[in-house]
Amino acid sequence: MQGVSRQQAGREAESYALLYLQQQGLRPVAQNWSCKRGELDLVMLDGDTVVFVEVRYRRHSGWGGAMESVDFRKQEKLIAAAQLFLQQESQWASYPCRFDVIAIEGEPGKAAPLNWLKHAFDS
Repeated sequence: MQGVSRQQAGREAESYALLYLQQQGLRPVAQNWSCKRGELDLVMLDGDTVVFVEVRYRRHSGWGGAMESVDFRKQEKLIAAAQLFLQQESQWASYPCRFDVIAIEGEPGKAAPLNWLKHAFDS
């Protein structure tokens, strides 16, 4: 992905993750949902469960891997954003919820390893 901006690489990683999750039977609810607390990369429906998916992309793992970058501080921001999402999108408020992380290292879509961690953390 030489010459591609970090934002473009992130968008490609999210598209790759979205396609993968859809192939696993999940249905999209929202993408890049923003609020004052942060952003939710993907909000999906897995059966009757609302899944908040954080997509992390690292071209190289020299500064730590993609999965490790979802630290406690990031988890708190995701939980706060998810709470606001459920308040503003009240049709989903009574559904069970979970937080997943998809970590991609390498070049998205080019046989890059995709690691899907379901129930990555609790709120």
